[in-house]
Amino acid sequence: MLAIRTQFSNHFNYNAALVVKSPGRINLIGEHIDYNHGFVLPAAIDKFIELAIGKRTDGAIHMVALDLGETIILPIHNLAPHATVWVNYIIGVVDQVFNNLATNENNFAKIKEDFNGGFSICIQGNIPLGAGLSSSAAVECAVLFALNELYNLSLTRMQMALMAQSAEHKFAGVNCGIMDMFASLHGEKNKAILLDCDSLAFTYYPLALNDYSIVLFDTQIKHALASSEYNTRRLECEQGLKIIQEKYPTVKTFRDISLEQVEACLASNDVNRSKVYQRCKYVVEEIQRVQLAVQDLGKGDMQAFGKKMFETHKGLSKLYEVSCPELDFLVEAVSNNENVLGARMMGGGFGGCTINIIKKSAVEEITKELTASYAQVMHKELAVYITSIEDGTHIVEGTHLVA
Repeated sequence: MLAIRTQFSNHFNYNAALVVKSPGRINLIGEHIDYNHGFVLPAAIDKFIELAIGKRTDGAIHMVALDLGETIILPIHNLAPHATVWVNYIIGVVDQVFNNLATNENNFAKIKEDFNGGFSICIQGNIPLGAGLSSSAAVECAVLFALNELYNLSLTRMQMALMAQSAEHKFAGVNCGIMDMFASLHGEKNKAILLDCDSLAFTYYPLALNDYSIVLFDTQIKHALASSEYNTRRLECEQGLKIIQEKYPTVKTFRDISLEQVEACLASNDVNRSKVYQRCKYVVEEIQRVQLAVQDLGKGDMQAFGKKMFETHKGLSKLYEVSCPELDFLVEAVSNNENVLGARMMGGGFGGCTINIIKKSAVEEITKELTASYAQVMHKELAVYITSIEDGTHIVEGTHLVA
């Protein structure tokens, strides 16, 4: 495969100004908690989106998705959600940049004039689509980081994470939390990040895996239900929170709620109320679980940490109901294996990957056995990714302006 800088030159007949890489992410524990003001523990991985970018002067965005063999050209102004899905991850970010420039008119008049000229972009990656590794967030972060560098927008990484989140809401129609974008931008090699999704304070924790590897087993089920059900779960949580707040007015977020309050306010025989109860029970339990899991990391107790991963999967499957038979099968298959510290589904759900912490010496054997049993029982091929924890979004080639 030709280097992306060469492909850019071949497409546009001039040289790219920058090449940027932005990683996918894993989340060790704390699933479906970021939009509920809890804590998450993500890390950037060695699967990434890569782009080459250069300025234009014709007021257009020329976009090439190299993996798909598709080219889309749009005027840079009056952008709206596009029928071609991958385009929205680029133009949604451009829309955010225009919003940012509009609120800083005096400071950015010259930059805005430059930005109005448009840009060319080639994009490719090796993040498996639909696997729950946040390929969309990686695209958004890569584009925003590149634009920040190219036009000297003076954005911080946290500002970029929030803008990428807003782009996802407005152009992709997914009311996601901040975790995916945050992790892609803030990742550090061999470290997990405890992110407080309420205050956005964060702390790095060394991930001392030693004799263990993080292995992702991909169901090869594309989570088509994830976006719509994601929004439904969010509404159910908001509904439960509102009910609890009526009885306990001092409650502001799920961080303030005890399991006793969930039981007192939401436990019911009513079918609709029962679903809200289950969702809220999971959220409160998971917020507590993440806080305890970080203590395990601090003590280097990966055995205790792994047990909590299994507990999280049970909650996601039975209470939050975002798993699927394939995910449940993969977790159950390793649940009693002494070489597996922990496993759970990861991401939005209804497909994608399980994340597993497996003893390095046993990875090959477990993979072989699981591949065979998955094919036999689920009649599907299992994909396997052994991942490493890497740095967040960064420039590969070009001038570096952001720390």
